[in-house]
Amino acid sequence: MMSQAPLQQFYIPEEQSVYLLSHHDARKLKDWVALCQAQLTQLGYQGIELIGKGAYGFVFAGSAPHQGTTAHYVFKFSRITLPVHLQERLEEEAFMLDQVSHPRIPGLIAYQRSRGQSILVMERAPGWNLEQVSLKQGRLSPRLIMRIAEQLADILIALRRESGPLSRPVVHGDIKPSNLVFDPKHESIALIDWGSSVFAQLDAQLQFVGANVMELMSNNLQQTNARLGDVYFIGEEQLNGALSSPRFDEQGVAGTLYALASAQSCRFGHRAIPASSLGLPMEFARTLDGMLDPDPQVRRTAGDYFLHAMPKMARVVMIDLPSGVQLPLVPVWGRPALQEIDTVVYSSRKAFLREANAQETLNDVNDVQLDRYYKQFMQGMGETEKAFLASVSRLGKYPVVGGLAVRWEREGVYIDSSLNLHDPALKPAFIEAVNNMVHLARAIHRKGVFKSCLFNARQTLHLERASVEEAFISEPSMAIGYELSAVPELEDRTRQHSYFEDGPDPEELLILPEAIMRALKQLNDIHHTGMIIFEALPQHLKIHSYYRLLDPAREGEFRTLLARILASVDQIEGLGVSGYMKMPYKDTRYFTHLENQPERYYPRDPREYIKRAASRDVT
Repeated sequence: MMSQAPLQQFYIPEEQSVYLLSHHDARKLKDWVALCQAQLTQLGYQGIELIGKGAYGFVFAGSAPHQGTTAHYVFKFSRITLPVHLQERLEEEAFMLDQVSHPRIPGLIAYQRSRGQSILVMERAPGWNLEQVSLKQGRLSPRLIMRIAEQLADILIALRRESGPLSRPVVHGDIKPSNLVFDPKHESIALIDWGSSVFAQLDAQLQFVGANVMELMSNNLQQTNARLGDVYFIGEEQLNGALSSPRFDEQGVAGTLYALASAQSCRFGHRAIPASSLGLPMEFARTLDGMLDPDPQVRRTAGDYFLHAMPKMARVVMIDLPSGVQLPLVPVWGRPALQEIDTVVYSSRKAFLREANAQETLNDVNDVQLDRYYKQFMQGMGETEKAFLASVSRLGKYPVVGGLAVRWEREGVYIDSSLNLHDPALKPAFIEAVNNMVHLARAIHRKGVFKSCLFNARQTLHLERASVEEAFISEPSMAIGYELSAVPELEDRTRQHSYFEDGPDPEELLILPEAIMRALKQLNDIHHTGMIIFEALPQHLKIHSYYRLLDPAREGEFRTLLARILASVDQIEGLGVSGYMKMPYKDTRYFTHLENQPERYYPRDPREYIKRAASRDVT
């Protein structure tokens, strides 16, 4: 059983869009960011910009003149609303960062307090984090994966060397693509964010580190000091509360390399899409599969081999192979954006993806964010089911609107989709993300329906009330937005998709009033695509929507029905979520089940491979 303390330090991998916050909370956030920027300016820094935010704080970038040049810095603020013991985490992070010295680890500049506010100042590594690079480029080339792997192995070896006053190895605890900054000019990486780092309790052989008799007798070595990193990347031992060891970071590295090589945002897909199917060099791919194996002994043996053999594997001369054009397995439409898109994914009907008798490893943790992002989201699911949900979340990291309905039957998988991408430059990477989602769906064997809506949070309507007893009232200026097709689009009544295809959703608790349901039924008869979701909280109603009218002749009727829905929100009672989605027409794609993708390795002679590929193209 894990102790309460480390679990309170849960890190959330997904940020909530500011456009989903209530007016009051959004204003508070903007004021807080402005205050941080003002404090940094008063301390003499220039060019301050917000570059990240999480559950516990904000990260800014800025610069200052230093010995005749401009030095670039990163500043971390803890949220002032946090309990004191969480605010103190920033000082602990500064202490741990001060224990490590490596050219690929940006160093500590200072830890200071300004008007009761803790600020951690660090060197800034040039480049972009690898999650951003992955989203933009899709699968990284095998050559680049090997280059990154070599540098990560070097960092792991350095962290294992006993250092600091306690002469113990240091565990970073949260190695993942977004914590690695990539400099494309030199193809070098830098490991950042030491908020989950601790001194190792066990060494790589799982023996107690530097423990004297008194320590062994104390309770300190019976209870983990580890902090939970990002559950999308940490290994089983760290997730389940084992004593901290360098093996934790080996798992983070394995998950990171796998995610970058496969264009995913988690480690969970390795059974359906193994490393051996990603076109990597055979020796490296099998090592990576070993590091992700369910058997702890196989993982440790593969981890040892990775650190020992990586310098040799990295010396093999590799070139970037031409990548063929990938075709999407389900349709992907491209439409230039009329405005900026801030995509949010809402998924329902997830319950059937959970295992019947799954062990609830984190059941006793009282942490609202953990509850929201993990226990309710993925806990109790198999690895591939988790990877499937994470693949749908990854789609939401692109400027895309639309919907997805996946139906699993005994004979295979049926997928209806309407995915409209608003940035053509991202299409190759987006297609890889979509195809991963399909591969993962094919590897899941159970019966059920999964639905997901992707909407633009900037179009979300917000209504507020003083208490649950009052009604939500829409303002006269409010309207549910929609796009209009310039010409009527194909209308074949036999292929029209309905709002009501699968009946009411058992996971949605809000029952909509009859007036809204009547308007939705009338809307259902007009040829359009889109979705609407009502999210009722005690003092806040959010109406998320995306509509595209495909029959311009009926615009007046369409607009009237949307206005009627909005006018009826004062009849909404109860709390919860309710949503409806309509595809432009039925274009169901069918796929047989496929347990895993076939083996595919980097060619032994890449130049000969390119020559052969070129001659095939000519013929």
